[in-house]
Amino acid sequence: MSSGPAYNDEKGSSLGEPEYGHDPASGGIFSSDYKRHDDLKEMLDSNKDSLKLEAMKRIVAMIARGKNASELFPSVVKNVACKNIEVKKLVYVYLVRYAEEQQDLALLSISTFQRGLKDPNQLIRAGALRVLSSIRVTIIVPIMMLAIKEAASDMSPYVRKTAAHAIPKLYSLDLDQKDQLIEVIEKLLADKTTLVAGSVVMAFEEVCPERIDLIHKNYRKLCNLLIDVEEWGQVVIIDMLTRDPRTQVLNPNHNEILLEENPEKGFYGTDEEDSKQEEADAVVLPKRKPYVMDPDHRLLLRNTKPLLQSRNAAVVMAVAQLYFHLAPKAEVGVIAKALVRLLRSHSEVQFVVLQNVASMSIKRRGMFEPHLKSFYIRSTDPTQIKVLKLEVLTNLASETNISTILREFQTYIKSQDKDFVAATIQAIGRCATNIDEVRDTCLSGLVQLLSNRDELVVAESVVVIKKLLQMQPAQHSDIIRHMAKLIDNIMVPMARASILWLIGEYCEHVPKIAPDVLRKMAKSFTSEEDIVKLQIINLAAKLYLTNSRQTKLLTQYVLNLAKYDQNYDIRDRARFIRQLIVPTEKSGVLNKYAKKLFLAQKPPPVLESSFKDRDHFQLGSLSHLLNSKASGYQELPDWPEAAPDPSVRNVEVPEWTKPSSREKRKEKVEKPFYSESEGESEPTESADSESPTTSESEESAGGMESESASESEEEESEEEEGKSDRQKKKKKGQKEKSKHGDESEDSGQSEGGDKEKKRNEEESSSSSPSSSEESSSENSSSESEPEENSDSDPGKKHKRKSVAKLPSGSLKAKKKEISLLDLDDFSGPSVPTTTPSPNTFSKSLNLDLQGLTLSNSNLPSEMSSPSLGRVKTYELLHRLTGEGLAVRYHFNRRPFSPDQAMVSVQMQFTNNSDMDIRHLHVNEPKLHSGMRMQGFKEIDVLQPGDVASEAMGIDFCDSTQAANFQLCSQTRQFYMSIQPPVGELMMPIFMTENSFKKEQEQLLNTSTGKLMGMNEINEKLTLTEQCRSDQAVVQRVLSTANLGRVPCGQSDEYRFAARTVSGGALVLITLVTKDNGAAQLTVNCEKMVIGTMMAKEIVETLTQ
Repeated sequence: MSSGPAYNDEKGSSLGEPEYGHDPASGGIFSSDYKRHDDLKEMLDSNKDSLKLEAMKRIVAMIARGKNASELFPSVVKNVACKNIEVKKLVYVYLVRYAEEQQDLALLSISTFQRGLKDPNQLIRAGALRVLSSIRVTIIVPIMMLAIKEAASDMSPYVRKTAAHAIPKLYSLDLDQKDQLIEVIEKLLADKTTLVAGSVVMAFEEVCPERIDLIHKNYRKLCNLLIDVEEWGQVVIIDMLTRDPRTQVLNPNHNEILLEENPEKGFYGTDEEDSKQEEADAVVLPKRKPYVMDPDHRLLLRNTKPLLQSRNAAVVMAVAQLYFHLAPKAEVGVIAKALVRLLRSHSEVQFVVLQNVASMSIKRRGMFEPHLKSFYIRSTDPTQIKVLKLEVLTNLASETNISTILREFQTYIKSQDKDFVAATIQAIGRCATNIDEVRDTCLSGLVQLLSNRDELVVAESVVVIKKLLQMQPAQHSDIIRHMAKLIDNIMVPMARASILWLIGEYCEHVPKIAPDVLRKMAKSFTSEEDIVKLQIINLAAKLYLTNSRQTKLLTQYVLNLAKYDQNYDIRDRARFIRQLIVPTEKSGVLNKYAKKLFLAQKPPPVLESSFKDRDHFQLGSLSHLLNSKASGYQELPDWPEAAPDPSVRNVEVPEWTKPSSREKRKEKVEKPFYSESEGESEPTESADSESPTTSESEESAGGMESESASESEEEESEEEEGKSDRQKKKKKGQKEKSKHGDESEDSGQSEGGDKEKKRNEEESSSSSPSSSEESSSENSSSESEPEENSDSDPGKKHKRKSVAKLPSGSLKAKKKEISLLDLDDFSGPSVPTTTPSPNTFSKSLNLDLQGLTLSNSNLPSEMSSPSLGRVKTYELLHRLTGEGLAVRYHFNRRPFSPDQAMVSVQMQFTNNSDMDIRHLHVNEPKLHSGMRMQGFKEIDVLQPGDVASEAMGIDFCDSTQAANFQLCSQTRQFYMSIQPPVGELMMPIFMTENSFKKEQEQLLNTSTGKLMGMNEINEKLTLTEQCRSDQAVVQRVLSTANLGRVPCGQSDEYRFAARTVSGGALVLITLVTKDNGAAQLTVNCEKMVIGTMMAKEIVETLTQ
């Protein structure tokens, strides 16, 4: 090597000089002498390509480490014409970095860059265009425009991608080139390669985002290419496709909005309210048209769904916000699992995800309720993550899970992070505001926190208690007195100000304490903070107006002190109040209204989430994160009232792109991207009328990328027609089988009067155990069939799915077709008595146990029999609203045989019209998260004057939230809502007295910590004259709730026990009667809301 001696001379000349033979990026060569970078300059001037390549590698390494290499620009730019491709690529990398800083020197080599645009190597062509677009000089704009246009037509997709990257650079340099650049963008949007798609959409977003018409004809292509685009491009395309459909398709949740604006009638209502509601429904119902999803809308949702499993958090977040803004409400739930998965990532990713989850959970709370535990706070979480998780937990709080969340909060209060503790106390206040049943519990827990040693905890508790007391001040005057005593110990200004405001606002509740507090505060007025001084002045004014005899001199003293305060706000407030409350000649008319001004009734504060108003920003955007509109933010357009013409998205597909018939068959048998177990665990069913074809189309999502959009439409329409034909044939076959089948199988399904007679007989006498067992096994088999793996023939899979969708009554007719899958065919006749349910007990045991009771009431003979008391029936559909069809229902208090976790609801249908009503069935239940419904079997014909009775099951998830569904006939759809009383959510159980006491003690011991007594509710009441006998008490309690009587050895004590149907939560009720009709009611339940509501219902029943 010729330069070897030079290195040795340099190295031995001085000990203080750096060693140039080392890596130049290591920092050893950056000295301030004149020989800096000399070795690199010599290597760049060398005739050997190997030395030049080594020098460029070192220079690029320096740039990568953040070192300044701009002094080498002249030496590097001379090698731009080097014939060695590797050297030239590195030179272009260097020039892209420094061309903007050294524009004059870069312009000298512009002819070389133009020659590079014609180079046979695609990397050199792309590098030359990248350098050319990095020179920020307006004089070369025509050259750049010409180069971009040529590169947009290049054979290499990599060069076309570089051209798309150069478009925003040129646009920012010269805005007048917009029209020509739009032509280039339109050309590149038609590109069919995945490498170009993301880059050109980014250029479109930067240059002309308002030209949404350019996207229409490329919409389907972008949807099909999306799965293969690189992750950066996927984020950009999904963000753009979130806005485009909102201008071209109808809102999939439009009917939901109509329901929210016109809610169903209440559970209890008067006749006048019912008649008004019927008139309102008559106006509203014609507006509700059945929603049919646009095929292009479905294409977008289907092709983005697999990206929820992407390794890139940005892609998952982009798909999540797309589903939130575009998908039907019933399908949004699929994004919850993907977002929860991102919470295991880095804290930065968690912060962004939780910000978006906090916004989603306000509108779609049910989506994240199954994942509640994923938002529990870890001790290692940063404070900002803890606060966001608290926000989400507070948004998810409901009647069913509030006890669990409050137990979490009481643990968080013990944390050492004071900011986090303060946020927890505020969260408890919000829960108390939103859920009335736990307000008193939260208030008592916060009052206990006032004795905490930490002053910040006490101060925050005072602020929250002040807001809660504004809702019910008269009931909590003792708490106000307790807080007045803390004024000497609390030094936090905000807490002191809150206490003073509370005493002044409700001074009539503490007439003896308020003047004394003012006396103490007048002593320390000069040393208080400004916010406290303002509240002292307000307190003095209010006491002057209500109790001037005691506080007149104190008020004048405080106002005189405030008159000469340093803060001008305090001086102004003092002058204003003096003129207002102290009558003088100059005081004017306002003096008469001083009391109304100061003591006016103030509305209680509304504790809302800070994320409530962020939903107008697109989720996942910087504007949403900052809650402020950022530069470049594109607003989400409003949904159109009427769907525009979908033909603008139609394009002609060349013959060579159409797949062969063999490829189509191959695509159809491919397994779905999501397993069926995952698909069924989330609410992914479509709420529109295309739901039957949705499952089939989603199964072939893996092969849809290669299909053209026009063919996918044709196939979907063909599948719909074929499937409807198959269903018609199946129905005909079922009718024929029901007429000509075996008597043993079809005796319960005969047509006409025999069928109606049989149904009436079944209602009069309870169904036999064998028949109920058979129906439950059939239902369970029909439910389990779609969950089996689809490794076998796909044709069988589709057949199984169609069978599973049929009503339970028609399964007997189809039994021979699915005999390979029906386990009942391999077993003998079912004998239910061999495996008794743990919750039931025999009649003989009941009779024996009845002798143990010392009361007059008897135990129910069976658990399935109705409890004591008359059955309450409710009207579900009035005959006028139902055009002759009237529907009433009652809770029969029997186990629902197909699913023991469901509440059995007996429906009674009456045809008051003069025409047959056909095909009565339940359709599209709209249930809260976790709730389930199993409708009654379809009623084929209900003749005029006939009455039919059917049972349906609803899993209310141990809550009193209404179950909404559609009752459909052949011609009409009626929107129904069933809301259960809390007493019907239970099933009675038998317990001995000892076990009752043991369970009660165990429930009490599980409630520990700061917020005591969550599992026990105590109420004092006075029994009416008619309700003081043993029989009357028992009858009224059992008519209120489905409870089991527990034996008790004391005549003045009544005990009842039950478990909730869905969750199996134990409910223990104790009623102790005393003299003169006084009584003490105690309800123990691990679900606090259930216990509170149960106590309220029983008290109302016994005191009416």
